[in-house]
Amino acid sequence: MNDILIGKGEGQVFLHGRYANRHGMIAGATGTGKSVSLMVMAEGFSRLGVPVFVADIKGDLAGMAMPGAMNDRISSRVETIGITDYANESNPVVFWDIYGEQGHPLRTTISQMGPTLLGRLLELNDTQCGVLEIVFRLADEEGLLLLDLKDLRSLLAFVSENVKAVSARFGLVHASSVAAIQRALLRLEGDGGNYFLGEPALDLADFQRQDMSGRGIINILAADKLYLRPRLYSSFLLWLLSELFETLPEVGDRDLPKLIFFFDEAHLLFADAPSALRQRVEQVVRLIRSKGVGVYFCTQFPDDVPQEILGQLGNRVQHALRAYTPRDQKAVRTAAQTFPPNPKVNVMEAITTLAVGEALVTTLQNKGVPLPVERTLMAPPRSRIGVITAEERNTVRMRSPMGGKYDTLIDRESAYEILEKRTQEAAQAVAVLEKQQAAAAEDSNGAGSAMRDWIFGTKRRQGALEAMTKSAMRTVGSQLGRQILRGVLGGLMGGKR
Repeated sequence: MNDILIGKGEGQVFLHGRYANRHGMIAGATGTGKSVSLMVMAEGFSRLGVPVFVADIKGDLAGMAMPGAMNDRISSRVETIGITDYANESNPVVFWDIYGEQGHPLRTTISQMGPTLLGRLLELNDTQCGVLEIVFRLADEEGLLLLDLKDLRSLLAFVSENVKAVSARFGLVHASSVAAIQRALLRLEGDGGNYFLGEPALDLADFQRQDMSGRGIINILAADKLYLRPRLYSSFLLWLLSELFETLPEVGDRDLPKLIFFFDEAHLLFADAPSALRQRVEQVVRLIRSKGVGVYFCTQFPDDVPQEILGQLGNRVQHALRAYTPRDQKAVRTAAQTFPPNPKVNVMEAITTLAVGEALVTTLQNKGVPLPVERTLMAPPRSRIGVITAEERNTVRMRSPMGGKYDTLIDRESAYEILEKRTQEAAQAVAVLEKQQAAAAEDSNGAGSAMRDWIFGTKRRQGALEAMTKSAMRTVGSQLGRQILRGVLGGLMGGKR
């Protein structure tokens, strides 16, 4: 049976695997049990063989890697709900960390992130985002690989030195906009962007694995440090969701999803997001269902998620809300209005009186019909509720097969190396010409004088050396942008890595 037991209302409440890719939400005030509900769902998906990704902001979700411990409170709840196969157990877990401290490093490249998300991450204005679009277009057309921050800096420096040529080709580029982007890159590097942007880049297939027994791997991103940089945190998660959407093939309706994706602190995804980005997220959430991915938002208030997306969330777990302020009262009304009605449940009253470990739940049933909202006693997780020790984390990490693939940074030849090489070659060419000039100057006979005039010119005529030098410098300034990689990496032109 492809179902996950969520808890018990009038009867047992299940999340059906067939409709799990219809997305969902876990909401509620701090301390009401959202993290425990997330653990129950993640464990359930893992037992069904469905891989899971979740960001661990407080560090307590890491407990899914360790078996839980039975106590009287858990035993009583198991008996009340009627869980017949309950047993404390660990889950197959892989730890990830952008900074590489509490898990395997998780990276992407500049090219994979793209100008839209990178512009949001750098907090650029519309004009600066337009310049960044031009920089990416130049890199794509010329086959320049943008892998890490130094690649982008190198290309920005080239654009700055050749503003007129780039403007004539792609549109007006101001040197001040380029300088603003360069300063923003310094801020990003200070926030840890140099850890996040580089290679080896994440292979999304590694998020869709099962262990030897067929259980889905739970991928846990250590985000306690990352969460302190909200732009980096939200931009990374949006990139990951977008990559899944663009990479995975269409699979239609399946008995089980291919992957479940939990967005914790979902309000950060939409804070200060431009309308184009919000529309992109809405489109991805609406369409990624057909690619076998279920998206679950975790947040305090339901209205943290835009209405266009909230209406697509068919599986809902609503923990208690505290209606102390006008903002809280509005959130309570919003939550109450979005649940399928149940004449036996006063949703407005129940939301403010739910105990810790209780929730209002609705899930999609047969033929996608929503279950009337039920006041539900939530099932307990089978793994540890709480943090794990550094030694336990290291043990799990050492057993992971991902270490050999991701733990060592790779720095292959890309835009920075190619541009540096061309600059050095141009400098060497100028040095050779200068050496020839010095040698010719030593020749003082008549023939040497005539040769000197031909090479160096006179007051009224340009010499060959001057003409050759100017030609060499023009080559650096123009052909560098058009031809330096056509022979070496021409096959990558126009496409994203």
